Amino acid sequence: MSERILRLDIAGKPVEWLSWQDAACLYARGLVTWTLGDVIYRLQGGISRCTGERSQMHLHSIIACDGRINPHPRSRPPLTNRALFRREQNICLYCGRHFHDHELTRDHIVPTSRGGRDHWLNVVAACRRCNQHKGDRLLEECNMELLALPFVPNMAEYLALINSHRIRGDQMEFLRGQFSRHSHGRLQRAAPLLVV
Repeated sequence: MSERILRLDIAGKPVEWLSWQDAACLYARGLVTWTLGDVIYRLQGGISRCTGERSQMHLHSIIACDGRINPHPRSRPPLTNRALFRREQNICLYCGRHFHDHELTRDHIVPTSRGGRDHWLNVVAACRRCNQHKGDRLLEECNMELLALPFVPNMAEYLALINSHRIRGDQMEFLRGQFSRHSHGRLQRAAPLLVV
């Protein structure tokens, strides 16, 4: 599995993860304005007929690209089960036990049948047993409690969540500086869960 490169906008806001091939295209087009982190790929091209030298390109783990800053950045990252389960660190927020992705479900705190919506603040990771026990009831109706409050990750948090299995230390350090206070501890790879 190859390492991904973190792309930022010109202002230093995280945008997306890139493959080395996509990053090399940005370098070749002259769109990379500044870099951070370590060089993680050293590419060699052909030999120049004019100079007799081999072309080289060094790709850093974090690159900022030229272009316009989006005046209306995405206010909420897309909600996916993978990102949700990473937000909860693969822990059922009802029983507190750790599960693999395929053993978890997306549970709506206020069920959709009761007007609840499918958004970050109304969903948590739940094991199948807890999800079935809760059913379409509210928490107080089934005598259940949440172990932590849900939060909406910002873009830095979201990018850390979706790439958590292969994120580099220098990339995590950069992203961590932009985490919100709600996520501290939950995205730090430290304590398994902060109880609220």
